[in-house]
Amino acid sequence: MQLEFQFRYPAATTVFAALLLVSATAASLAQSNTAPPADGCGEVATIETHGGTTTRYAFARPPGTSAQGGRIALVLLVGGGGHLDLDDKGCPRALKGNSLVRSLPHFHGAGFATALVDAPSDHPGEDGLAGFRIALPHADDLGKLIADVRARTNAAVWLAGTSRGTISAVNAAARLSGPSAPDGVVLTSVLMSGQHRALKAWVAQTVFDLPLEAIRVPVLVVGHAADKCVRSPPDLMGNITARTNGARTQVVAVTGGPGRSGPPGIDACEGRAPHGYVEQEAEVAAGIARFIRGGSY
Repeated sequence: MQLEFQFRYPAATTVFAALLLVSATAASLAQSNTAPPADGCGEVATIETHGGTTTRYAFARPPGTSAQGGRIALVLLVGGGGHLDLDDKGCPRALKGNSLVRSLPHFHGAGFATALVDAPSDHPGEDGLAGFRIALPHADDLGKLIADVRARTNAAVWLAGTSRGTISAVNAAARLSGPSAPDGVVLTSVLMSGQHRALKAWVAQTVFDLPLEAIRVPVLVVGHAADKCVRSPPDLMGNITARTNGARTQVVAVTGGPGRSGPPGIDACEGRAPHGYVEQEAEVAAGIARFIRGGSY
């Protein structure tokens, strides 16, 4: 179930179709090293990023598609510190309970290729990306990754971020242009409220610290009505699309599911709670797929 808060769709209905037309010249931008999968979670690709660092991601195609098959690819940005510690088979050794990680088979079932992004080599550990999520070099890094995925798939490339990963997604969507820019953005359990007196200053960061007005691609915002995470209050979701200039926007509050809401606090900001759509992965992935393909959630 879900409650629809907002849907905005301008008269120019050709916007989405245009976004699916990918420039053939993007193929020249692929500069990653790829390790073949060995019955794991996907191909492990490594690209060069800021300041001599590298960033790894696990790339997987939906079953039955060719190397250039499929029309849509999702670049997945997990929450927390973003450090998945991908193994050589593309499987995360950390943050396994993240909602986007658990949703991988549902995205593949919907026909989407996926790129599950690890933190860059200079941001390991639990804090991982920390305050780097709002930095311009981070947006540039994601632009390189988007271009790499677009070149290997010849597909439209969307960013999908969850929890703290939404800060990264907004950073990239607001700042990138040209062949490095995403064709759309999906934000789930968005970080909209920060802790300004925290010991770590970056804990105060939210998507509202970024130039939302610069986003012109389609934007889907999804939250859970029972989310008690103090960082992602669902009643603020409409403030995001009110500031963007997205070609299409929709705000959705998911309801139901077995996740315990509990009292408001940090403990509620985890994957096995309503914040992470526990046991509702298939429902949420299906809604995301409908929106990406030009419909409503």
